[in-house]
Amino acid sequence: MNENNSFFPMFVDLKDRKIKVFGAGKIASRRIKTLLSFEADITVIAPFANETVLGLSKEKLISYEERPYKKGELKDEFFVLAATDNLSVNDDIYKECKEKNIIINVSSDFLKCDFHFPGIARKNNIVIGINAGGKDHKGAKEYTKKIKSFLQEEKE
Repeated sequence: MNENNSFFPMFVDLKDRKIKVFGAGKIASRRIKTLLSFEADITVIAPFANETVLGLSKEKLISYEERPYKKGELKDEFFVLAATDNLSVNDDIYKECKEKNIIINVSSDFLKCDFHFPGIARKNNIVIGINAGGKDHKGAKEYTKKIKSFLQEEKE
């Protein structure tokens, strides 16, 4: 937990890295789609999934396990996203990650995040991450849109 919300911007190769996502709703889906563009090895765990997650699973772009989180199941994940609609479950996932020294992002509590999931603006090999300290999602989204628009206007 970083109280001052000043995070170091680090770009990491996610190709074939194991990422486990708990939850399969709107937030999880958005993040999964972003991670897929970086070729991560994603497993989604949730009792129910939205159409996006089901479609990605059917296309074999992700693994989907239709079940709830089980305490003790985390082992060698590069990082974990806890994006369930149950704060108690998110907290249990957070605690297990902390015990096992696994990097965690809890979508429902920015103070329980080892990293913030940034807005991403990308064009070819240029990748820009936008972060507002977990406190101004609307502002980060606006800047992401502006930067994406700028990148699209740029000539090759």
